Parts: sequence; structure tokens; C-alpha cells
Amino acid sequence: MAETVRERIRSGGLRPGAALPTQALLMREFGASSLTVQKAMPLLKQDGWAVTRPGKGAFVAHRDYPDGADGPDGPEATAPAGGTTARVDALERVLTEAAQQIADLRGRVEALESDVSDRGH
Repeated sequence: MAETVRERIRSGGLRPGAALPTQALLMREFGASSLTVQKAMPLLKQDGWAVTRPGKGAFVAHRDYPDGADGPDGPEATAPAGGTTARVDALERVLTEAAQQIADLRGRVEALESDVSDRGH
């Protein structure tokens, strides 16, 4: 089931940002139980093919295609750009930048506190 949905995304049948079929539709289409459908979604999410929005549903993930690839039919279409590893790398970069900004702000606060303390004496 997850592979069928992946193929629909790769072929352009499901475009980035498009709503994925509901659980009820997938159950009917595949003659599957709700448990089976529920197991497919985490597979699509962990590989970067889908995102969920609480209260809204599941959607095709937006993907950037690597240089040389021409969209869903390009040579890199078999694996999602920005899969789990790329997302973790991006989050680590953002976290590192945030930690540096916090350290810079902490230094500024300490300098200001020192100036205020020196003036009070």
C-alpha cells in the first residue's frame, strides 16, 4: 500500500501539497483493515514522502529535486530528496545556529550587567 502511494507521488499523480487519500478510501481501495492502513502512513512519513497536519490530514511532502533531476520523472525520483537523514541534518544545523545565538545573547547580557554593576560602584 505504501509503495503504491509512493509510485503515485513519483509519477506525479499525487503532487506536493496534495491531500493523500483518507484512511476510509485506502481501506476500500485495497480491501485492507484500518490497522493495515495505519501502518502504511508512518512508512511514508519516515521516508519523507508524506507529512501530517493535526486536524487536517496527511499530505504529499514538498520535495526539492536534486540538480539534474527534472521533477517526479527525473533520475533521482526513486528516493525522496530531503528524507529522514536530510531532515535530521537540517535540524542539527538550525539547532547549532540557535545555540550560537543564545551564547552570543548571553555574552551581551553579561556585558550589560557588568556595565550596570560598574556604574553602581
